[in-house]
This record gives sequence, C-alpha cells and structure tokens, in this order.
Amino acid sequence: MPKKPMTVLSDAPVGQTLRIVKVDGGKALHRRLRSLGLTPGTEVKILQHRGRGVVVANEGNRVALGGGVADKLLGELID
Repeated sequence: MPKKPMTVLSDAPVGQTLRIVKVDGGKALHRRLRSLGLTPGTEVKILQHRGRGVVVANEGNRVALGGGVADKLLGELID
C-alpha cells in the first residue's frame, strides 16, 4: 500500500481534507487540542488561511489555529 503524502496544516491548500497523524508539542498543547477535538486520527478540512494560521472544520465545528500551532500538526492528505 503506497504511503499517503503528509504536510503540516499551515501548508495544506484550502479545501483539502487531512487526517491528523502527529502533534509536535508538549503536554499543554496536546491538552488544548484534545479539548478542541483535534487529536491524532481526527479528520479536518482546511477552510481558510489567515497568514500562517488556518481555520479548519472538524465534525461540524470551525476552529481557528494560529501559525505556531498549525505548524506543529502533521496530517496525511485524504483524497
């Protein structure tokens, strides 16, 4: 099975759906993202770029992430 391409959320194009595979951060960031419903295995759709930050849709919710956080979330592209 071929490996799916991966990227950080801040580099993903608008309209792209990704599955979060890794969070490159400490306990506080993991806890904050978990409270927002953004954990490894979660699928998100990129709705908008705001500088390096992004607005993503997750299970009917919209979440704005700053560039520092978006750069720490690695996702695999979903067709």
